[in-house]
Amino acid sequence: MKEQGYLILETGEIFEGIIIGNHEGSFGEVVFNTSMTGYQEMLTDPSYAGQILTFCYPLIGNYGINLIDNESEGPNVAGVIIGDICDKPSHFLAVNSLSSQLEQAGIAGLTGIDTRALVQCIRKYGTIKGMISPSPNYEAVAFSTYVSPFWVEQVSTKEVVSYQNAGPHVVLMDYGYKKSILHALLQEGCSVTVVPYHYSYEQVRALKPDGVLLSNGPGDPLELKDYFSEIKKLSQNYSTLGICLGHQLLALAFGAKTEKLAYGHRGGNHAVKELLTGKVQMTSQNHSYVVTEDSININEFIVTYRNVNDRTIEGLKHKKYNIQSVQFHPEAHPGPSDTAHIFTQFIQQISPLGSVNYAAT
Repeated sequence: MKEQGYLILETGEIFEGIIIGNHEGSFGEVVFNTSMTGYQEMLTDPSYAGQILTFCYPLIGNYGINLIDNESEGPNVAGVIIGDICDKPSHFLAVNSLSSQLEQAGIAGLTGIDTRALVQCIRKYGTIKGMISPSPNYEAVAFSTYVSPFWVEQVSTKEVVSYQNAGPHVVLMDYGYKKSILHALLQEGCSVTVVPYHYSYEQVRALKPDGVLLSNGPGDPLELKDYFSEIKKLSQNYSTLGICLGHQLLALAFGAKTEKLAYGHRGGNHAVKELLTGKVQMTSQNHSYVVTEDSININEFIVTYRNVNDRTIEGLKHKKYNIQSVQFHPEAHPGPSDTAHIFTQFIQQISPLGSVNYAAT
């Protein structure tokens, strides 16, 4: 039997739909993603921890849930908002429906929502708090008293995990990494050691890496300010690549600042210009924060990529150290693979054999 549910925004708007998954509801930051496909990857992306994800594309769930597209062990979103859900998926790899997956994971969702109107609200007010509830009644104080947990600590690995291969050794600092980043490194032939977010320079040094990758992850990068000095020391001693949150952390470690966008960049078709070549590449993005341009020390860093739409900084490279970072996701999943070459460039930097393709040897 279908049960009515409600999305209540802190601005007072209420959207009525059909509740799916966990009928007790949930609380979180309401965001939207414009991608047409890739809902399984989004659900399981740790960067969405604590967020209620609105799917702009009207029909979600038509190819079900499979066993290969998860970006982590399971869903990380606080909730989902869907226009029209398909409960009878048609795909030979499907092992579950989206609504059943949400129910099994204990995640609340709403379907039958006018997602266009909801996205207009988010674009009007900026990213806002909301709750999925079986009742339209609520107390406004619930929004003002809500304190967001330290999400990185919740999604980061609790133990060191190693993957052996023939190529150079990369330490992957886990702030909430997507498995596609790990797979991209392994496909390049790298040995990879995944370590918790709080690992110090000395702990990483003991692992004897050839390079370090700072991963994506959820929340405000300033929540990790206690680790900026260690991040700076790491990047000064090892070739370092930062992705998404990792990009922001590298900039902050060298004295730059970050700011929160009104409603973030989330989708698979964000145009980014590579300033060195003038080429425009389509990228997959999922973030709320960006590096503030006037805070960058131009004597240390050059801007390598810029967003075509709002001209925000999408990439940095250090003039002295082997440090590069990108705000977008070169591993994509979901999204285009235009910038996958960034992994190849990183491996060439840390490999004593230059451009040898270890995966092919």
